[in-house]
Amino acid sequence: MTPAPAAANPSALPFADRLAAAVVAKKNAVLVGLDPRLASLPAGLQVAENAPWAEQAEAFRAFCRGVIDVVAPLVPAVKPQAAFFEQLGPAGMSALADAITYAREKGLLVILDGKRNDIGSTATAYAEGYLGRGPECAWGADALTVSPYLGDDSLTPFVDVSRQRGAGIFVLVKTSNPGGKTFQDLKVDGRPLYRHVADHVEAIARSTAGACGYGLAGAVVGATYPEQSVELRAAMPHTWFLVPGYGSQGATARDVAGAFDPRGLGAIVNNSRGIIFAHARREYERFGAARWQEAVEAATRDMIASLAAETPAGKLA
Repeated sequence: MTPAPAAANPSALPFADRLAAAVVAKKNAVLVGLDPRLASLPAGLQVAENAPWAEQAEAFRAFCRGVIDVVAPLVPAVKPQAAFFEQLGPAGMSALADAITYAREKGLLVILDGKRNDIGSTATAYAEGYLGRGPECAWGADALTVSPYLGDDSLTPFVDVSRQRGAGIFVLVKTSNPGGKTFQDLKVDGRPLYRHVADHVEAIARSTAGACGYGLAGAVVGATYPEQSVELRAAMPHTWFLVPGYGSQGATARDVAGAFDPRGLGAIVNNSRGIIFAHARREYERFGAARWQEAVEAATRDMIASLAAETPAGKLA
């Protein structure tokens, strides 16, 4: 394996190695998405839809802290979705900052789902603003989702900052939404466009591989395309996969099995609504809104068990 380049901060282990260590320590590959939605909050945290932005943001802050309290002992990482906070303006962004900080304090890795990118100095600003736990970073995320649509040079600032700060990125390769095929499956030189993106991401990952065998560049690979997950796992042996689509989008544990390597590493599987709003699901209605955190715990444990039974992640236990 190619060793990871030395980080500017010697204490900042490569993100890929930190993620591998967290997955092994928690013995599962569950990623809990923090997607707060006002109408879905448990009764005790709900506020009026026309409440001031600050009041709505406070409900989001309290809810995310409540989720983090439950899942921190159970899973390796959380994934705040920036859009749900951004819609509340400055107050929402303050709640997002709180969620990131609180998750880190609880020992979780934080993958910020912002799907950012641009060119030149703007891409550098995104990278420097979001990536890394040091005092030089305003947001302090361990990793960030990134769009590749602007080309290879647009990814370079994210790679450079990640290398310096021991952070990581997850590049959109094969997304879980049905419309993703509109562009991602277009044939370019006889192959789908997503395969060309995959080749570039794998090259970055290979050149930055750490002790775990994976590099700082990961790929977003949707669980709703299990055959492509198998294809891409073979084509991207040094690339961590962030796998959306489990649960509410219809994918099962069996669908995500191909995203893992034989050790049970290489993939982290996201579940947002299916966990954080579990109190509203029929399987967990016994808890009711008043015991919503118990429903979150039960849904998380059930997902851990399902992945252990149906995927190579069972080897982690």
